[in-house]
Amino acid sequence: MSTHPPAFDKLYKILKLEADTGYRDKAMIGGLSQFAARWLQEAGDGDPVPRIAALLRRYSELKPVDPRRVTINQIVQLLGYPAAIKPDPIATPTSPIAPSAAAPIEPQTIERVEPPIATKPAPIEFPPVAAKPAPRPAPPRTPEPRDEQGNKLGLSSPITAMGGIGTAYSEKLARLGVATIGDLLWLLPRRYDDFSNLKPINRLQYGEEVTVMGAVWEASEKQTRGGARIFTATLSDGSGLIPCTWFNNSFVAEKLQRGLQIVVSGKVTEYNGRLTFQVPEWEPVDAELLNTARIVPVYPLTEGLGNRWLRKMTKRVIDYWAPRVDDTLPSTVRNSAGLMNLSSALTQAHFPDSMSSLDAARKRLAFDELFLLQLGLLKQKQQWRGETGQALRVDADLLAAFAQSLPFELTTAQHRVLADIVQDLRTDRPMSRLLQGDVGSGKTAVAAAAMFLTAQSSCQAAIMAPTEILAEQHFKNLSQLFAPINQRELPRPITVRLLTGSTPSAERATILAEIANGTANVVVGTHALIQETVIFKNLALAIIDEQHRFGVAQRAALRQKGFNPHVLVMTATPIPRTLALTLFGDLDLSVIDQLPPGRQPIETRIILPTERERAYSFIRAQIEQGRQAFIICPLVEESDKIEAKAAVEEHARLQQHIFPKY
Repeated sequence: MSTHPPAFDKLYKILKLEADTGYRDKAMIGGLSQFAARWLQEAGDGDPVPRIAALLRRYSELKPVDPRRVTINQIVQLLGYPAAIKPDPIATPTSPIAPSAAAPIEPQTIERVEPPIATKPAPIEFPPVAAKPAPRPAPPRTPEPRDEQGNKLGLSSPITAMGGIGTAYSEKLARLGVATIGDLLWLLPRRYDDFSNLKPINRLQYGEEVTVMGAVWEASEKQTRGGARIFTATLSDGSGLIPCTWFNNSFVAEKLQRGLQIVVSGKVTEYNGRLTFQVPEWEPVDAELLNTARIVPVYPLTEGLGNRWLRKMTKRVIDYWAPRVDDTLPSTVRNSAGLMNLSSALTQAHFPDSMSSLDAARKRLAFDELFLLQLGLLKQKQQWRGETGQALRVDADLLAAFAQSLPFELTTAQHRVLADIVQDLRTDRPMSRLLQGDVGSGKTAVAAAAMFLTAQSSCQAAIMAPTEILAEQHFKNLSQLFAPINQRELPRPITVRLLTGSTPSAERATILAEIANGTANVVVGTHALIQETVIFKNLALAIIDEQHRFGVAQRAALRQKGFNPHVLVMTATPIPRTLALTLFGDLDLSVIDQLPPGRQPIETRIILPTERERAYSFIRAQIEQGRQAFIICPLVEESDKIEAKAAVEEHARLQQHIFPKY
């Protein structure tokens, strides 16, 4: 049993692995210099910990191989081990050993890491820790990329201008929306595999996603009866052995030769009671690690494209173009919001150094999306308010008469919202307002008052609903609300018309004529209102119900039916204030936050499928008391793609077996 502290044993094994891999600073993710701070916390205070940490901090700046070998031997002696580390010949990438039947290498020779006994170590000349390292020479300047004709490339250059991407690959990338170099820069990963957890083989556990670094102990390939080829490479890191398996992969079988130092990342599985890797990602130790030993990006793919190839191409774009992207966000905004710059955000979003840096990058990119959306909405709001519309003549006495004619009294919230709308209608700046309120809060009554005022100003009002059922409901409700006031001597009686896709041709022709000559001063309809055949005489108010059911183009089409009409959009969907400011920043917001008195409370209950009979019994009891019930199914008819109840089949079942009397 070792008499050294655990932190000392851990560092010794890491230094052994560093020597075995040819002093390439690959034993730890990020290098030994970055590992120094973490090891210092584990080792605690006391001599010689600070001196060892100082040597580790300088290690990555030393040139391989001799200066690094000397430093490692100094650290080993400071740790108190009796001999300096010597590289294991089988693990040194520069000295691979070919398989030999005459001189087989036994696994136990690399499964134990025990230093040989030696005489007393020679005195050490320890380098001064206070001396600053010599400055690194400036890296060679990267030449500006150019295409085959010598033209300078930019983010708008076609993707084929990059070397290694021909017509075949460009067509596949086009299916992902990538046509230019800039498109590839902004093709962000859809998820990430965290392979940054580097562990020795003897500490692996089933089910964890880890990275292992070691030498190929042996490699073999066999063919199954079905013709499949299975390639197995046994990996050793000095603490144990683990097999790695690939299927029908001639490239891996050709590259993974005995003695090669590699990095393997993947999920630890089990086969025949033994831990193994099934089709893991792998790379040589001395390669730039893009697929292993890090947080690995996983991109959206299409047929013929693989993640390894796409990572390689994306890395080329990121290395050159990410530092050259213009950051349009002012530094004052970045600093106040605690955001990283755009170049770093793009780099970390593709190839993050840590989960915290990935979170910071995603925060910056998400901020940009919402920030630009908000700017666009505010610009749209300014442009709309800059237009000149119609100022309507609002007669306060007529408005009071309409309110008195209603079969109910308007609530305080309805009066408040109606005052906002009236104030907008009186100006020559087109209204652009969002009216939000729960079902039953009285949005239709407020809209009816606005349409009434519009009609009394010798103009027309239209309300567009997403479905014919809702349009018919609006038509019936508005007709009932306007009936009492129409019995008085109005300057301009209210004429309500309904136009939908199922309106008969003869009736449609009459309605279109009344809309064109202004006789129909209140028009209710569906998408039929925005057809080319519908021509308004003077549309001054456009109301859109359930506005989230319409696209931007459809709302704009209704607005274009008049000369910059006032626009009121309504929704029963509760919208948080922050979301309303973000997604509907171009609209003024009015909320009816009060229900009319006398409304029965709505009770919502959830029952389990096993309690379905309780629901049927409840329905029977309500029907016997003279009430009604309705059952909603997600489908009209059965579908092979969706497992859900269909209305046609469920109606037959309920009629025949559950409620045969009703």
